[in-house]
Amino acid sequence: MSTITLKVNGASHTVEVEPSTPLLYVLRNDLGLEGPRFGCGLGQCGACTVIINGVATRSCVTATSSVKSEVTTLEGLAAGGKLHPLQQAWIDEQVPQCGFCQNGQIMTAKALLDRNPRPTDAQIREGMARTLCRCMTYYRVQAAIKRVAGGRV
Repeated sequence: MSTITLKVNGASHTVEVEPSTPLLYVLRNDLGLEGPRFGCGLGQCGACTVIINGVATRSCVTATSSVKSEVTTLEGLAAGGKLHPLQQAWIDEQVPQCGFCQNGQIMTAKALLDRNPRPTDAQIREGMARTLCRCMTYYRVQAAIKRVAGGRV
């Protein structure tokens, strides 16, 4: 076991874990955060996505000991009781069906928009391609991202 300090959503947390423990497990089990979800456990579906250093990162395959920068989870997007524009766009565009992938979709979209505030349709599709949705709400996801990129939220 190792003592590891993580900065998550602006707050520091110290945990005792095996260094190879997936970050997802620490976020959910030790810190009680429910945004990142366990999906495939292989880093392929995106349900566990968090943002580290501006990059959408699959927390199920990221060793906790490898995290040296602040982690942002879905819970860290809203500020002052107000939803992040992406969260509001998700509601406005009625994106969720079952809702399971929404963490990964929103966090991946945030990293995309932080990198490129005005993406084209092709750039949105490319940027979101590895974040899977079994309910096939991809058109609504794209509409929500375009809503934020166009400043309509």
